Amino acid sequence: MWKLIKLEYRKNNIKKYLWGAVAAAVLLGIFMFALAFLGIANDPDTGVPDAAPGNEVISASVELFTSMVFLVFTSVMLSTFIVSAYKNKTMNLMFSYPIKRQKIIASQMAAVWIFNFTALVLTKLLLYGTILIGSRFMASSFILDYHMGSLGFYIQLLLKSAVIVSMSFIALFTGLAMKSSKAVIVTSFLLIFLTQANVGDFTLADNAVFPVILTLISLLFAFLSVCGAEKKDLI
Repeated sequence: MWKLIKLEYRKNNIKKYLWGAVAAAVLLGIFMFALAFLGIANDPDTGVPDAAPGNEVISASVELFTSMVFLVFTSVMLSTFIVSAYKNKTMNLMFSYPIKRQKIIASQMAAVWIFNFTALVLTKLLLYGTILIGSRFMASSFILDYHMGSLGFYIQLLLKSAVIVSMSFIALFTGLAMKSSKAVIVTSFLLIFLTQANVGDFTLADNAVFPVILTLISLLFAFLSVCGAEKKDLI
């Protein structure tokens, strides 16, 4: 399996995605620094962050923006690695290998998941670390509600990152079902709205049970995508 994963990285020129992830992390870092210390989100009249109730803490903004960026980024990679490979017939070559189709699809999904999970975790650590260092010298507009010396901080960071990256499997299943790369991207945006947006006074962003359910659904769709590969004809 690891050989197949490395093959996917070479075949899809993983370096361009690596530079894309680095660029996203740097831009997010600059934006979050400006958000926390330069007052770009502050109300001009009160001088305090113009944030919805419950979002006065910096972790809410970090989680929101990193989740948005990397959910879309993961979906783009899945679209390129798998859906586009069906459409441009390169999957035909992959399926000619003396390897089960299911194993090939699973390796492609694993390659994307591993890359983006790692990138998301490192990006979050960069943002939290940058803000923590900045707080030593400047006053933050947002409340710093995390403690990087706590084990619980890292456990929560890993779990949240795994949930976000796994959600992209829902978008992948939709794209394969609709035979469309664009459907993968559109679905990822819909998932962002579903998990982060408020509907009246109700939001799923702070619901502790919803991420668990969503992760189980994501894994179910991943399983269905892998099982469907054994009998799926070229798109």
